[in-house]
Amino acid sequence: MFKNTKAFSGFAVNDIGSARQFYGETLELEVSGQDDLLFLHLAGGAKVVVYPKPEHTPATFTILNFPVDDIEAAVDELGRRGVTFERYPGMEADEKGIFRGDGPLIAWFTDPAGNILSVLQEG
Repeated sequence: MFKNTKAFSGFAVNDIGSARQFYGETLELEVSGQDDLLFLHLAGGAKVVVYPKPEHTPATFTILNFPVDDIEAAVDELGRRGVTFERYPGMEADEKGIFRGDGPLIAWFTDPAGNILSVLQEG
């Protein structure tokens, strides 16, 4: 029924202006939209809608993963842009905030609303 539908994902934030600045300037994603809606245009034509929710509670899971070829370079650059990396119990990260356990190399960070994002390097 939906296999040919161009579905898209969405998530809430408590401040669209802060989200627009973070996603558009800090992460350098293409953003569009007006007033109460923000659209993130991702590589490959994917689109994510960001909408305001005054009583927003951040997701307790990763809402967006950004695959990168070089996680060291990505973490360094994000750090220069003011991004702080999260550390979670049982997922011991190195001094840069990169978890090097089972699976891909991954580093988690949050947007201004507290939603969890990651950069990850597979293989």
